[in-house]
Amino acid sequence: MYPLRTTPSVLDASTLSFGTRVKWFAICFIAGVACSILGTALLWLPRGIKLFALFYTLGNIAALASTCFLMGPLKQLKAMFEPKRLVATLVMLLFLVLTLCAVLWWNKKGLALLFCILQSLAMTWYSLSYIPYARDAVIKCFTSCLE
Repeated sequence: MYPLRTTPSVLDASTLSFGTRVKWFAICFIAGVACSILGTALLWLPRGIKLFALFYTLGNIAALASTCFLMGPLKQLKAMFEPKRLVATLVMLLFLVLTLCAVLWWNKKGLALLFCILQSLAMTWYSLSYIPYARDAVIKCFTSCLE
C-alpha cells in the first residue's frame, strides 16, 4: 500500500525524482520559449499583435512555472516573495496581467505591445535577482553610461 502523502511533501517537489523534476522543468521551459517565439512569428499577421501578446505572455508564465518543478511550488512562491525580490515579482505579475487584459478585454493593441515590453524588462529584473550582485552590476553599468 502507498504511504499517505501530506500536503507539504507534495508541494515541495521532493516526491518527484530529480530526473523527473529536470525533465518537466525542461519541457515546461521549452514550451514557454516556443510560445514566445511563436508569438513573435505571429506578430506579422493581420491580428498579429494580439496573438503576439497572448503567446508571449503565456510563454513567460510557462517559463516562470517551469522552476516550480526544480524547487517545488511552495519554495518557488517563498523565493518570489522574499523582500529582495518582492517589488520585482509584483511588477512582473502586474505586467503579465495587464498584457492579458489589454489583449483579451480592452482590445488595445498599442497598450498590449507596451505591456509586453515592460513585461520583458520586469522579467529580466526579476531574473537578475537570483544572481548575486547582478542588479548592482546592471545599475552601475547604466549609471556609468549616463554620466
